[in-house]
Amino acid sequence: MKVEWTETPRKIQHFAGADFPRDNPDLEDLLTSEQVDHIAEIFQTPLTGSYNWDYQVQDDRIKKLYDLGKQLNWDPEIDIDWDRPWPEEERMPEMMNLHTYQPYLDMDEPTRKKFWLHMNAWSLSQFLHGEQGALLVASQLCSCAPTLNAKLYAGSQTFDEARHVEVFNKYLQKRLGVMYPINTHLKAIIDKILTDPRWDMKFIGMQIVIEGLALSAFNTTRETTPDPVLKDVVYLVTRDEARHVTFGVNYLEEFVKTLSQEEREERAQFAYEACVVSRERLVATDVFRHFGWDVEEARQQVLEGFVMSTFRNLLFQRVIPNLKRIGLLTDRIRPKFEELGILDFENLTTDGDINWAQLERPLDTQEAQSYEQSMLAEFQKVAEKQEAEGDERLAS
Repeated sequence: MKVEWTETPRKIQHFAGADFPRDNPDLEDLLTSEQVDHIAEIFQTPLTGSYNWDYQVQDDRIKKLYDLGKQLNWDPEIDIDWDRPWPEEERMPEMMNLHTYQPYLDMDEPTRKKFWLHMNAWSLSQFLHGEQGALLVASQLCSCAPTLNAKLYAGSQTFDEARHVEVFNKYLQKRLGVMYPINTHLKAIIDKILTDPRWDMKFIGMQIVIEGLALSAFNTTRETTPDPVLKDVVYLVTRDEARHVTFGVNYLEEFVKTLSQEEREERAQFAYEACVVSRERLVATDVFRHFGWDVEEARQQVLEGFVMSTFRNLLFQRVIPNLKRIGLLTDRIRPKFEELGILDFENLTTDGDINWAQLERPLDTQEAQSYEQSMLAEFQKVAEKQEAEGDERLAS
């Protein structure tokens, strides 16, 4: 097997035989045959591993989460029907604040169709790349997590993340036929988590911030996508991710109490910076660039949209209460989160109080669907409230 070591590829990949009807790709977007021949990028980490010779059960909650991971394994090849037809595509230019943006209005219908294909491909590509990052971090935790149960759970999570990489990769290649490179902001977070020698920083960055955000994004995707295949993909992935976040909250809650105030503030600052960078990775600047738009102008257009700005904040409705629960919403860091407009979520339910019935639920239930619908209803309620407040400010 040939492996070529290189820097992060920045070109779009296209795949033949995808289900989604599309135009022929532009040749300048294609990676060359040499570039796609087992591309690999090196990163260095001063990881300190540890044995644990105490084989007793230290925390029954973590052991039960590990057992659930064994029981709820699923196979992308068996548990998903990939042959269902592609549905009529739904578009949301209002959500992206593009319904008044002239470059979008100037597009003809085939170009708009291609644009939305690329928007979907960009979002799902970031899911894929994030899952590879989670796979690498989980594998590190097998070595550096200090307790036996944490090592066992990290092992089961590593298998979960491998499955997530597999399923998103297959969806992008089989259903869409387009794959975007990793967003530079997401890459920066994953690089920081992977190369930090402290095991708890890896827990905070991956289990609390990245996977907490992913849970909200997956739920929204499942509720809004017209594709039944993608609905099943994100539901199965979400069921795994819910256990991962719960593991992180329960494991860190006691550990953070053992840190000095200086150490706690350092970790609180890291969590805050990860949240700041994560908000930027929600904007598909690579797609704007591909279609020849002014990237900064288009970025501002999207960010100034009322719905998108509200949606960006609502993605943090799991992260903020979890940070508070584990003790990283310190007095020093709270004003910074308040400036981001996401501190209002601090008193919502955390993922530390384990709902075993929810974690054990089967492939699909009314409960799962009602949760997603309630989340979107909450989004609409907050959006309407902020819109009303904006109208009042304009009136005054």
